[in-house]
Amino acid sequence: MDRRQFLFGASTLSFVLAARSALADQAHRVLVLVELKGGNDGLNTVIPYADPLYHQFRPGIGVARDRTLQLDEHVGLHHRLEALMDSWKARDLAVVQGVGYPTPNRSHFRSIEIWDTASSSNRTLSEGWVSRVFEGVTLPHGAGVDAIVADTNALPMTGPGLRTIVMQDAANFLHQAEAMKKTQDPVGNGNPALRHVLDVRREVNAAAAGLHAKLRDGPVPAYTFAADNGFGHQLDLATRLLLARVPVMAIKVALTGFDTHANQAPTQERLLGFLAAGLATFRKNLVAANLWNDVVVLTYSEFGRRVRQNASGGTDHGTAAPHFVMGGKVKGGLHGAYPSLADLQDGDLKHTVDFRNVYSTLARGCWGLQRDFGQHPVRPIDLFA
Repeated sequence: MDRRQFLFGASTLSFVLAARSALADQAHRVLVLVELKGGNDGLNTVIPYADPLYHQFRPGIGVARDRTLQLDEHVGLHHRLEALMDSWKARDLAVVQGVGYPTPNRSHFRSIEIWDTASSSNRTLSEGWVSRVFEGVTLPHGAGVDAIVADTNALPMTGPGLRTIVMQDAANFLHQAEAMKKTQDPVGNGNPALRHVLDVRREVNAAAAGLHAKLRDGPVPAYTFAADNGFGHQLDLATRLLLARVPVMAIKVALTGFDTHANQAPTQERLLGFLAAGLATFRKNLVAANLWNDVVVLTYSEFGRRVRQNASGGTDHGTAAPHFVMGGKVKGGLHGAYPSLADLQDGDLKHTVDFRNVYSTLARGCWGLQRDFGQHPVRPIDLFA
């Protein structure tokens, strides 16, 4: 068995363990993945406000120029992202434009699988891209865990390269970890398969106990996250893990609801407000703790939306979209070329940056590891100072 998963309680704690090589202690940056579930509309997130075609394609849902936070003379942010402007002005927010992949898939399930595994569109992989980065690498033992997922999708960190805990709620996790300490494992009774399972369980218990102590005794964030649809709670957990200096490689959170086929404007505005407020508070907490240089944030979504609005005041599944990268050592600014609205493919944007080159850049910038994810040649992005 190469990968084992244990679930405790109401699906709030799971542990994905792998038989893998040990990992050497080395300096690294923690990657915080932010999944925007449903396919965020990139055209109304990073807006080509100066392009008349944008307003022509979106007469009803296009964002007016005077409601755009201008980044340069061509593009700007949706006004609900105003909380991110401090990061933009500090030059630690990068906007990577036109991110996608060849022969795009418009299925939610398949496209997010492509993103999570860094596969090509005609290949299916079962191991996540972050786990693939660490195959054959020796990681520090630390608390017995290498990655933590605060939502329900652990695929990016699933595989033999990492030990990953899925922990959606800190309070429930602490309660369950306390209960697990009181549970005695049965003996293996000479059964090798049962002994193997019990060994894994004991490793789960040890990791949970270690995290329990660190979260219970760790510092409290200086700034409080807003109460919203759960995104703030996930970022609060991520912040507490970082403040407690849990030695993980990556943490994942998610914001859901971006599948805006109808009446898009109010829904996306609300979600972008959650995103900006959450990330701005996350940044302030890490700056206050002198940890912002040790963290890199990446937002991603399974696809963008089609260029033309539909008859329901929304947008349908599309292709390329911009993504944000944040961190104290990130080179802020615009990266990559914005896809041309005058040169579409079947009504969709043509990607200008392959997402696997983003991942290769992050593997090197966060962990000092060279990975090409099948890209030959790799075209790294100048994202790190």
